[in-house]
Amino acid sequence: MKYVVSLWLALVMFSSVVSADQFDIEYDVTVDPDSGLAHVVMTLRGKELPSQLKLRLSDERYKNLSSEQPVEIKGNRAVWTPAGPTSSLSYDFVIDEKKSQGRYDSRITSDWAILRSDKLIPPIAATLPKGLSSNASLIFTLPKGWSSAAPYETQDRHHYVITDPGRRFVRPKGWLILGEISSRQDEFVGTDVRVAAPRGQNVRLQDSLAFLGWTLPAIKAVFPQFPPQLLIVSAGNPMWRGGLSGSKSLFMHADRPLISGNRTSSLIHEMVHVGTGIRGTRYSDWIVEGIAEYYAVEILRRTGAISERRFQGAIKDLEEWGKESGSLLTGDSSGATTARAAVLMHELNQEILEATEGEASLDDVARALAEQRGTVTVEGFVNLSEELAGGKLKTLSIVSDTH
Repeated sequence: MKYVVSLWLALVMFSSVVSADQFDIEYDVTVDPDSGLAHVVMTLRGKELPSQLKLRLSDERYKNLSSEQPVEIKGNRAVWTPAGPTSSLSYDFVIDEKKSQGRYDSRITSDWAILRSDKLIPPIAATLPKGLSSNASLIFTLPKGWSSAAPYETQDRHHYVITDPGRRFVRPKGWLILGEISSRQDEFVGTDVRVAAPRGQNVRLQDSLAFLGWTLPAIKAVFPQFPPQLLIVSAGNPMWRGGLSGSKSLFMHADRPLISGNRTSSLIHEMVHVGTGIRGTRYSDWIVEGIAEYYAVEILRRTGAISERRFQGAIKDLEEWGKESGSLLTGDSSGATTARAAVLMHELNQEILEATEGEASLDDVARALAEQRGTVTVEGFVNLSEELAGGKLKTLSIVSDTH
């Protein structure tokens, strides 16, 4: 009995130590279709809080910042100094945002809203004492009849638990859809998948879900660290007429086919971005986009969605398109540059297979990049590829001297 009591006391003391090293972050978001705004209140609670938070307000979408604690706005940055066991900062966020060609990548109507949570909550640099970490939640207050979908674990209706391993100050990331929505949900190879769209837009949600059931196993075979949750948001005009990936999520315009006429798949392309979690520099964006576009064709071949003959035809079409690209080393790889990069990835795969007698392939390169995540450089990509191949690679000679 004495041993049980001692163990109980030890557990209580241990739990109190753990709780002292953590604080809570609550992001409360009230959406107002009439004004086009989301009112955000970020509340910190705990025995110890960050000593300072720097919010990067990169555009004019953040308005009316206020707090009972000191907050100073310096250009496109706000410096907030929390104090006490509870501190709150509030602001208004303009939801509508247009990309080029007048299309929206963030939009609110009287019936629905589509946006990214990592825009809703801007990037935050937190100064924290050593060992202090956070628990975070995202809570929506919505108009009557509205629903919500986010790529997070649901604690309650419109209440999500936010996790981001390795981050001590956690903030939400990824796509959101709010409003009168329709959705379909299933689980494939350990990933809970939900596809959602505004109600009444006739988006083929079940077709997309079936396509994911067919292709996601092959994607996860290359990228085993693919997230356990995936949200795909879709809508028609006036939304951006393409695909845009985010953390554990992506947006795909309703008019985009699952397989295009040139035998690539925009949906697979964006899912590869979700699976790799990598980003490029001014010289290496072609690597990020080239890998995604190569697997947008290769996964179709592996799953039998296209034949070997169709696959070779797709590579030839990409090669022709890629001739319009002046250089791979651009800051924003798109169109012809991405096509050229995808062909290079195909050739690189063949060269690695030949050099290693089938023991390694581009899969191993892409998988290693996905495990590292973060920013990929030309130098790092070349070194990784040549290390796996066991020597210099002719395919990469065009870029091997560029860092």
